[in-house]
Amino acid sequence: MTNQESAEHSQSALPETTALLEQAVRDHVFPGCAYAAYAAGQLCAHQAVGRFRYEQDAAAVQLETRYDAASLTKVMAATPAAMLLYDRGLLQLDQPVGELLPGFLTAHPHDKRRGAVTVRMLLDHSSGLPGYGRLFEEASDRSGILELCMRQLLIADPGAKAEYSDIGFMLLGAILEQVAGEPLDLFCRREIFAPLNMYATGYCPPDDARLTIPPTEIDREFRRRVIQGEVHDENAWTMGGVSGHAGLFTDALDCLRLAACIVRGGQDANGHSLFNTATVELFATPVRHPADSSRALGWDTVSFPSSSGTRFSKHSIGHLGFTGTSLWIDLDAGVAVVLLTNRTWPDRRNQAIRTLRPHFHNTLRAELGF
Repeated sequence: MTNQESAEHSQSALPETTALLEQAVRDHVFPGCAYAAYAAGQLCAHQAVGRFRYEQDAAAVQLETRYDAASLTKVMAATPAAMLLYDRGLLQLDQPVGELLPGFLTAHPHDKRRGAVTVRMLLDHSSGLPGYGRLFEEASDRSGILELCMRQLLIADPGAKAEYSDIGFMLLGAILEQVAGEPLDLFCRREIFAPLNMYATGYCPPDDARLTIPPTEIDREFRRRVIQGEVHDENAWTMGGVSGHAGLFTDALDCLRLAACIVRGGQDANGHSLFNTATVELFATPVRHPADSSRALGWDTVSFPSSSGTRFSKHSIGHLGFTGTSLWIDLDAGVAVVLLTNRTWPDRRNQAIRTLRPHFHNTLRAELGF
């Protein structure tokens, strides 16, 4: 999906969807947003609404505006990297984490359960690791954060409980780097983003580009400054901005380029295979254990209620990001929808986007007719 294709095939903005988002800006759900939708093999709608901040003199959001993707990093960087390494026979999903990261075992040698934690469990959030920790309060760099991740106590038996875990994806990122033999950002840029023409997507934006990215928060506790053009997540920031769980910046069209590749069974816009079709299907298949999980490998799936609304089929995958981002892909209908916002501005207490997301998806899909 090239810029020329975007101009040729996209519809004008959808009036009901645009009105909904403009009202969301007035209601301070977020200062601004960009959305785009893919259906019938092409970009079919897109729009930018609002501004970087609520003040009228703030920069207007453009379709090309890059946002902090937050946990979309898990499915736009870590998960595709895992898929590629799996395709190449370099990553084994059922390999114990302790074989790849020995410190995971030696941190608690008496807990024999740790030997049962696998790469697959990191991907489907069933490892037994806790969801989150304010590790940045104890560590000052990447190695310190990863050491703390490996020292985390299990809160459940491996495979017994679904617990969405940033900790698990931090460790997954370290494993992917070890298997690939290079930093995650370099691997993803060359092997995923460049082949899909995702040139707006990457970690650690340069200093001269920071003001072109909407700010995410006025941080009064940790960094004590406006967070703009640097990763919002404190653990990822302490790691130097590159992690498996957060750190990516992207725009709406780049999100759809990856989503379209998934819809096409792993093929890029020119019909070349980036991922094996069987691998796309494997990673998009909901896990059977634990029974309470809504997860696939890396991805979430439709549950009730869902941020995707009520019009996405059961054969859909998606993910959310803490800063107000989301990507949902309906594999049955061949539809993908991305919404990028900075709902955390000026602080993270605002949760109104939880109500807005399903309404947005329902309205957009009704207007599209897909």
